[in-house]
Amino acid sequence: MTEIGFHFNTPDKVNYACRLVRKAVSARGLRVVVVGETQMLDAVDAALWQLSPSDFIAHCRSNAEAHMVARSPVILSAEGADVASLPHREMLVNLGPEVPAGFERFERLIDIVSDEAEDRQIGRSRWRHYADRGYTIQPHDFARSAS
Repeated sequence: MTEIGFHFNTPDKVNYACRLVRKAVSARGLRVVVVGETQMLDAVDAALWQLSPSDFIAHCRSNAEAHMVARSPVILSAEGADVASLPHREMLVNLGPEVPAGFERFERLIDIVSDEAEDRQIGRSRWRHYADRGYTIQPHDFARSAS
């Protein structure tokens, strides 16, 4: 069963996601899919390019050429796309408002929720979705860990 981490109260979803992805790839050697709305993925893409040369993480979009998708440790996939068709299965990072289709095929899902009221409300419905299906959710309150 997919391990679900729910990271909430993050003041900056993009930078938090980049730090999380960098750690997963560099320290743990994981292959990661990041799913979200196009605007959010554009911001993540730009932020990943801004990392220092020693911290750079290779990444591509899910609609890139097949050989790039297969070799990239990080794939950015638009919300609603079929992540089940991607070669990665280790970690899925959700930055979007929807429950990612096919999340149950991944070993781990990290769902990131900002500290904004609307995002928190939408996040609560995803939490209920996972809980109603019997998933154990590991909460991580960014506000508590930052203080």
